[in-house]
Amino acid sequence: MTDTSNAPDTTRLQDIAADLVQRALKAGADAAEASIGESRSTELSVRDGKLEEVERSESLDAGVRVFVGKQQAGVAFSDLSAAGCEQSIERAVAMARVAPEDPYSALAEAERLAQDPPELALFDATNWSPAELEKKAAQIEEIARAVDGVTMTDSAFASMGQGAAAYATSTGFNRGWRKSMFSYGASVIAEKDGAMERDYAASSARRPEDLKPIAEIGAEAGERTARRVGPRKIESGSLPVVFDRRVAGTFLSALSGAISGPAVARGVSFLRDKRGEAVFAENINIIDDPHKHWGHGSAPFDGEGTVNRRSAVIDKGRLTTWFLNSASARQLELAPTGHARRSMGGPPGAGPTNLHLEAGNQSRADMITAIADGVLIMEMFGPSLNSNTGDWSVGVSGYKIEQGEIAYPVSEITVAGNLIDVFGRLVPASDLEFRGALNAPSVFVDAMAVGGL
Repeated sequence: MTDTSNAPDTTRLQDIAADLVQRALKAGADAAEASIGESRSTELSVRDGKLEEVERSESLDAGVRVFVGKQQAGVAFSDLSAAGCEQSIERAVAMARVAPEDPYSALAEAERLAQDPPELALFDATNWSPAELEKKAAQIEEIARAVDGVTMTDSAFASMGQGAAAYATSTGFNRGWRKSMFSYGASVIAEKDGAMERDYAASSARRPEDLKPIAEIGAEAGERTARRVGPRKIESGSLPVVFDRRVAGTFLSALSGAISGPAVARGVSFLRDKRGEAVFAENINIIDDPHKHWGHGSAPFDGEGTVNRRSAVIDKGRLTTWFLNSASARQLELAPTGHARRSMGGPPGAGPTNLHLEAGNQSRADMITAIADGVLIMEMFGPSLNSNTGDWSVGVSGYKIEQGEIAYPVSEITVAGNLIDVFGRLVPASDLEFRGALNAPSVFVDAMAVGGL
């Protein structure tokens, strides 16, 4: 059902943000910014067809960053009474006066602010009642448990949330936005000869119609779990590896960290000397799109209120840009790219919005068919990355590939390599789906170090 009567009010949050900025200036700050965030969510879980837990949360939080010359400090707080705001802001100004100078510290230049940001569709006012949430979770569990081999439920859940935020600066910027999120899924357990395996499936979207069907999620959770029963260990060696699309986004996360402006400015990135150079194969494109309607990471402007836009981070294999906020851009003597990431009460970071690796032409099935001896990776845990060199290793589980077919499940193995080398040999499959803020199809790497027995 749809109920807009209690939807978050951005106008009210903008008024609060503007008031906090004025309070900061009156308290002695030379410049200031304020962020306000409000959220409401309901989540419940069921197990064995019975309601297990219901959680309702509401929050209203604020953050203020102040500047005294080239000194800065910030505070985050939730007491928005007049006395609470005054005390927090006075504390921030006092901290700024004793903070070390930062030559790159300042608000974004006024001419870079988004004066006419696009109107993005990010908020759906649909309001699922607790009874509706329970019904959806119970349906998913029932479908997952009906899969042969599934014996227990870890958890089946459904949730919905609404949020609003506002950001204001002493340079005249003051905008607000609303977002919503709906999700459901299940984690179930299969058992064989006393050994148990667990897997899951879930779907999340900003509006209900973009969710995967309940029947599909329930079946995926059950089938993934049942296939994992009876895993074996394998011998160590150098093998071709296919990474399922559910885990292939890990490479986008590693890339994002390596091209973050603050990391590059500090010299702690294995790609710090690669801007403008070929990093991937020539057919690889990686796109960041902040203005995607209903996107998980969409934003009409960046975390400093400046203009953001769609960009090809990797264009035909070539690294075109860093993710730059104002401070890192000043330090690197480059133009900001509109990739600032808001931090409540602290200086902004830098990163992507909706980042995806474009799909290739070959299906995942065809990739597997061409492998005589390899591994299909379905899950990762405990990744380790040397940010300076790109050396990377991760624990994984999945399936052994033999003579072009999935032979049996495997676990307690690791894969490792240097990401500069891996990026250069990565081949995307054709199965791209948009499920979150980072999206990739399955990917193939022709040889990686696989650690087993």
